[in-house]
Amino acid sequence: MHDLTALLHALRNTPAMQAKQAIQQPAAIIGSTEHPLTRAQLYALPGDDTAAIACGEHYQLLAIEGMLPAFVQAAPWFAGWSAVMANVSDITAMGGRATAVVNAYWHHQEDAAQQVLAGIRAACDAYGLLLAGGHTSLAPYNPAALAVAITGVATRLLSSLHVAPGQVIAMAVDLEGQWHADSAYWKAFEGVPAARLRSKLDVLPRLAEAGLLRAAKDISNAGVLGSLLMLLESTGCGATIELDALPSPANADPARWLQVFPSYGFLMTFDECHWPDVQTAFAFEGLRCERIGQVNPGGVLQVARGAQQASFWDLREQPFTGFSYAHLDLSPVQQEH
Repeated sequence: MHDLTALLHALRNTPAMQAKQAIQQPAAIIGSTEHPLTRAQLYALPGDDTAAIACGEHYQLLAIEGMLPAFVQAAPWFAGWSAVMANVSDITAMGGRATAVVNAYWHHQEDAAQQVLAGIRAACDAYGLLLAGGHTSLAPYNPAALAVAITGVATRLLSSLHVAPGQVIAMAVDLEGQWHADSAYWKAFEGVPAARLRSKLDVLPRLAEAGLLRAAKDISNAGVLGSLLMLLESTGCGATIELDALPSPANADPARWLQVFPSYGFLMTFDECHWPDVQTAFAFEGLRCERIGQVNPGGVLQVARGAQQASFWDLREQPFTGFSYAHLDLSPVQQEH
């Protein structure tokens, strides 16, 4: 068993955690809120997994994912698939349903470029999305680069702006998968029928529409703790989580599992009274959902395991992405629909 303090120190300094902190640069510009904004206007600003733009009785969701050039070069088909899948998770985490994607790619090899597009097409077919087009650049001296943008619709948002002290924190993950080679990527989509992929994703928007969830975030390459920090940062809240409560594969190495980037994995907050219904909804789809902690007003993410407890991050002293609206009056806590 790892010493908790040493484990958290290692996790704070992973390349993925450092990469997320680079977001502070655009946060200083596009996250500026010098003038008073309504909650609906805040929903459209960065800080959540997507922008949410009020359109009558619903919200139009918009997000984009860029793939690492080395990933596109080494695994073009998988990069294409992953770009769509990551976007779909972002839409789902907002309580929405994805509708369409566009892509922009650059490559120097025609065959590899075709594999990129084939991966995008396969993922769109699996998740029921319209592939609406994009931008193509194929030339001998191009790098291998890919970005995919997505749209979606939500009627009841799961925004990090809804996180508040006292809410339960839960983690849901599809454990019917396997590690991808030696990476931190946990694949739970291979060989799964499209109807099952879509049914599993639909749990979050259904729970959102029933008023059973407050906020959610997909577990990204920042791992469990980094993703949780992003969920807390918007409102400046803190939390205490119990590592032993995390749903995980049998005999999983804690250090590796805490860095996991799952094809299906979400963190959520909700009121205590809704816990039985939330867990049951995921279990019905064969998904593991466990409560792992509770939100508090302290601004510090504390991690406990058995008798050990240590601080992972103090958002009051050190921003993570820089997208925080804690200085604004976000009351009432009730969601706007």
